[in-house]
Amino acid sequence: MSVIWEPPLSPEGQRWRELARKLSAESFAPLAEELDREQRYPWESVEVLVESGLAGLFIGTEYGGQGASFDVVCAVIEEVSRACASTGAILTAYALGGTPVVLAGTEQQRSRYLGALAKGQAVSFALTEEGAGSDAARIKTTAVREGDGWRIRGEKIFIGNGGASQHYVVFALTDPEAGTRGMTAFMVDKDADGVVIDRLEDKMGIRGTNTSNLKLDTVVGADAMLGELNRGMKLAMLTLNAGRITVAAQSIGVGLAGYDVASREAARRETFGTPIIDNQGISFPLADVATRLTAARMITHRAACTYQEGGDVSILGAMAKLDASEAAHRAVDTAVQVYGGAGYCKPCPAERLYRDQRILEIYEGTSEIQRLVLGRAIKAEALKAESVNAGAAK
Repeated sequence: MSVIWEPPLSPEGQRWRELARKLSAESFAPLAEELDREQRYPWESVEVLVESGLAGLFIGTEYGGQGASFDVVCAVIEEVSRACASTGAILTAYALGGTPVVLAGTEQQRSRYLGALAKGQAVSFALTEEGAGSDAARIKTTAVREGDGWRIRGEKIFIGNGGASQHYVVFALTDPEAGTRGMTAFMVDKDADGVVIDRLEDKMGIRGTNTSNLKLDTVVGADAMLGELNRGMKLAMLTLNAGRITVAAQSIGVGLAGYDVASREAARRETFGTPIIDNQGISFPLADVATRLTAARMITHRAACTYQEGGDVSILGAMAKLDASEAAHRAVDTAVQVYGGAGYCKPCPAERLYRDQRILEIYEGTSEIQRLVLGRAIKAEALKAESVNAGAAK
């Protein structure tokens, strides 16, 4: 019996998880250090994801995907991220980019973009701008009617899979005076006239992924609109609710990798004639990590199942993302400490994992944003309870 709890899956889900473990051991883990060192996008890993069906795991079978349930998607992201954080981030970005198409796309859009995504033609989510990160209402990109279509002008930043993706879900203001009530999503192709990617970020971690900008001065057809006019903010938030759960799964994978290397090093390494894991100063932090990862995994699994069932995951997703990303932080920090000086130096895996983990507390909503979401929910619940109690007392 494993110390860290493992989510129960259907027989089909178990097969996907085992396949992900096999491919991770054979293809993804051996490349992890090289990708980090060379800051190179792993096209060979993408090919494995596509050929195995993992790239299109969340996509319906009618569009060329596997039609797996959301808990299975999260379990697979865990396994891939445990082997290589960069490859796990790529798979997570596939789901983030494809989700708005699943949620709001027309049948024609779903057939085109989801079918292409399942074949490796990624879709990226393009919301963030300079000065508009956590506060998405401050975006400046606009979409103005031009002929039968829309001219989109602006610049997006911090796009996951940027440059490697063929298609982008771009959020723009169609009614700037209305703020968030005047935002609309559009599908934009990488090769369209007036679309330029001219910067790849030099990142601290997940260095095997592309993170780019996206400059836009392009015209798209009316059929490029994704979802309803001026309803883009709602679509973005619904997408991020799901995205926070997949990032939680990614976090658990990275956290488990930290736990793996820390516990094995602690069992192997000796000081004063005994394995260092026999010292409570080492075994107690590892016990804390195992407990935190188990708890975070349980919340994430519950959130994934709730999403699959069509439930509201705004609170559960925030909890999962917050707890899993911070549990992963605890895990990789413990790993560095267990390795000591070696853990501070390349090519120790603990050093790489420490850098890979840090983004997990930032993208798809910072830890502070998750606490803000939860704090507001707690306040609303408390005020409602107080109102009910006051009414009952009269």
